[in-house]
Amino acid sequence: MAHIIVVGNEKGGAGKSTVSMHVATALARLGHKVSTLDLDLRQRSLGRYFENRNNFLKSSDLTLPSPRHHDLPEIDAATLKPGENIYDHRLSAAVSQLESDSDFILIDCPGSHTRLSQVAHSLADTLITPLNDSFIDFDLLARIDSKGEKILGPSVYSEMVWNARQLRAQAGLKPIDWVVVRNRVGTQRMVNKEKMQRAIEMLSQRIGFRVASGFSERVIFRELFPRGLTLLDLKDIGVKQLNISNIAARQELRDMMKELNLPGVEIDF
Repeated sequence: MAHIIVVGNEKGGAGKSTVSMHVATALARLGHKVSTLDLDLRQRSLGRYFENRNNFLKSSDLTLPSPRHHDLPEIDAATLKPGENIYDHRLSAAVSQLESDSDFILIDCPGSHTRLSQVAHSLADTLITPLNDSFIDFDLLARIDSKGEKILGPSVYSEMVWNARQLRAQAGLKPIDWVVVRNRVGTQRMVNKEKMQRAIEMLSQRIGFRVASGFSERVIFRELFPRGLTLLDLKDIGVKQLNISNIAARQELRDMMKELNLPGVEIDF
C-alpha cells in the first residue's frame, strides 16, 4: 500500500510546488517508486516541472531517477449516480491505479479551496503545509491577536484539515501526520521571526501538527524549474563544484526530508 503525501495550503505563493518537486524527486533518487498528481488543473506547476524534466533529459541524452507523473483519468459523467461528484471519482480512480505499484503517491494541491483539494486531504497519510514566515500566511491557520501573541481560534484551512481527520477516523484509517514546513525564514534575528516561532509552537500544540524547516528564498529554485531539475541533480548534469548558496539549499532539503520522517526513508545525500 502506497504512503500518500499531500502538499497543501490554500494560499498561493507558499512554495507548495517547490516542496513537491524536491520531495518527490528526492524520494525517487533514494530508490523509492514515486508517483505524482497535480490537482491544480489550471496552472499545473508540478505537471509543467515534470514535462520540463522529461524534455531536458531527452535533449541531453541523460537518465536520472525521476518520479512518474500522471494526469487524472477522465470519467464518463453518465456512469455517475445522482449526487456523486466527478472529481471525487477522478481522484479515487487515479489513486487506485497507482497505489499497487508505488511506494509513495505525492499529491500537489492548488492554492485555493477546491473539491479536489478537500478529497485529497482526507486521503493524506502525511500532510505537508508549506508556510511563509509571515503573519499574513499564518492567518490561514489561525486567527491571532494584534500583538501576535495569543491564538484566538483556528482559521479556514485548519478547519478543513480537522474535517479531513474526522473522515479518516470514521473510516478507521490512521491519523494524518500533519507537518507545517516553515519557508523563507530570515537568517537574521528579528522580532517578527521570534513572534512567528512562538505562535507556530503554540498552535502546533493546540491543533496537532509538527513543525519542520523548509527552504530559504533562493534564486536557484527559479533557475532549475525550466529544466525540471533539483539541487540533487546538479552533479549528475556536470556541475563539478556547487557554490555556497547551492550547498546551503541542499542542506535545507536534507534537513527537511529528515524532519518529515517518512516511513522507510533513510536520507543518504
